[in-house]
Amino acid sequence: MTTVTSPIAGRAVGLAAVPDPVFSGAMVGPGTAIDPVREPSEAIAPVDGVIVSLHPHAFVVVAPEGHGVLTHLGIDTVQLNGEGFELLVNKGDTVTRGQAIVRWDPSAVESAGKSPVCPIVALEATADALGDLREDGDVKAGDVLFSWQ
Repeated sequence: MTTVTSPIAGRAVGLAAVPDPVFSGAMVGPGTAIDPVREPSEAIAPVDGVIVSLHPHAFVVVAPEGHGVLTHLGIDTVQLNGEGFELLVNKGDTVTRGQAIVRWDPSAVESAGKSPVCPIVALEATADALGDLREDGDVKAGDVLFSWQ
């Protein structure tokens, strides 16, 4: 089983609240979303594993069990071309849960006209593979978001 923890602090809102049909429809996979605290912060690894995909606005960590967890920092943030995001690791790096991956500022994303809401997705999982899914309430970075069987 993989325990997935929150890469950021904020409020859990669930995928249905994400203003993007690809995420709200769980097309990339089930999970939840966090409406982040509006202050510069570091998005941290939600699991131990290897960084298999790394962009300023999104990263995927694959846990030893083979489970890939996508953290997407904001919606349509790819259009910011990395502005306001600072990568702290490299693709292929092995990271530990809680390790800083990207430094970013959700309020700058919002100022640029984008949603700062962050989907945290279990890639290629089935909805029934996830348990204890957090879809409301305040979360701190490192709090458990869901378990993945």
